[in-house]
Amino acid sequence: MLKPILIASLLAATTTPALAADVVRHKIPNSTFPISAAVEIPAGKTLVFLSGVVPPVADANVPKDSPQAYGDTKTQTVGVLTSIEKQLKGMGLSMGDVVKMQVFLVGDPAKGGKMDFAGFMAGYTQFFGTAAQPNLPSRSAMQVAALASPNFLVEIEVTAVRP
Repeated sequence: MLKPILIASLLAATTTPALAADVVRHKIPNSTFPISAAVEIPAGKTLVFLSGVVPPVADANVPKDSPQAYGDTKTQTVGVLTSIEKQLKGMGLSMGDVVKMQVFLVGDPAKGGKMDFAGFMAGYTQFFGTAAQPNLPSRSAMQVAALASPNFLVEIEVTAVRP
């Protein structure tokens, strides 16, 4: 039979909200690349999985069905990450709570059909690895054949942890 003090201790351990500092982000050894090699989430944390987010229209002065409406990879990345940031904020979370990111990049016709990783990174580093937001997620980035619209170059899904 468990003693009341032990029961109270167990209940406190399972109901006490974990702090963001409880998340362990492992750096890539000998690297300054702005992602974590791995992220550890303590037991009892709530994970929040956001569906893939695609870019918003960046230039309303051109036809919505044109590639120019959405911009290049950097513009689309900033648009997608801004949308994710807004969605997280509405859930009481921030970009600092993102622990995992999957990035889907379409080959850019302006880059010979190859994904514009440099353009993606130029947008990504505005949100991650900054002095204001130093928390780095683990991340995968891959080139895919296509996304839902032929004008999309970027789609990003994230997993966040509730602090």
